[in-house]
Amino acid sequence: MEKIRTWFITGASKGFGLSLVKQLLQAGQNVAATSRDLKALVDAVGVTAPNFLPLQVELNNEDSVGCAIHQTNAAFKSIDVVINNAGYGIGGSIEELSDRETRNSFEINVFGTLNVIRMVMPYMRSQMSGHIINISSIAGITGTSGWSVYAATKFSVVGLSEVLAQDVAEFGVKVTVIAPGAFRTNFLNEDSINIAQHTIPEYTEMHNAQKMLLEKKGKQIGDPEKAAAAIIEVAHLENPPLYLLLGDDAYDRAMSKLDRLKKDYLLNEELSKAMAYNG
Repeated sequence: MEKIRTWFITGASKGFGLSLVKQLLQAGQNVAATSRDLKALVDAVGVTAPNFLPLQVELNNEDSVGCAIHQTNAAFKSIDVVINNAGYGIGGSIEELSDRETRNSFEINVFGTLNVIRMVMPYMRSQMSGHIINISSIAGITGTSGWSVYAATKFSVVGLSEVLAQDVAEFGVKVTVIAPGAFRTNFLNEDSINIAQHTIPEYTEMHNAQKMLLEKKGKQIGDPEKAAAAIIEVAHLENPPLYLLLGDDAYDRAMSKLDRLKKDYLLNEELSKAMAYNG
């Protein structure tokens, strides 16, 4: 790597986050990593080094996030790359999922990301540089049956990233939103995914689709180490992309969605354009 940067990574005790932390530390980078469970994070990383700052953070608590950002800047004198990786899956139809289950998923998957961005932007504005990388999902581009609320949270991450990129460009801050497909992490494990506590038997097709996805646990086609390396590579580009798909499955699903959108938009072009006042 060309120079030492400071990386702030959420959800770092497992999955993509842990792979990123290990690769970056091995490369000699400064890494601040967050988790709700500090011991689990330290044990998972397995090293103690002056360039590693483990932090216990509640992402849905703005003060907790702000304190972690302040500690990172105090320790390393800059924050160059933020990777909003923390999140979890939630399965069930909208009717099955309670208001609390739904809001809890938005608290971490969306509002946690917003809290980090809100707290880090004063530092990035001051230094007139930075790169914010938000991990969404292919579900944030095209969702699948049984995962409506999860898709909604990940669509939100895509949307906020698109506008954020425009809003912060004048400060030299870059934004990338990443949509991974299925990777062999612990994402489908019980500690990373919630299923609606109240189920409705009539949703037979939806439950079958949900079951098929859960049965892929440990068999996902993507290598998380390759994904982490790709994210690091993008972070070092002078002109990083706003959008990045990771995985053959993500790429194919996104292209199918593009075709579907174009077909529907063109099919109703005349009606769409017939909305002007005639007077």
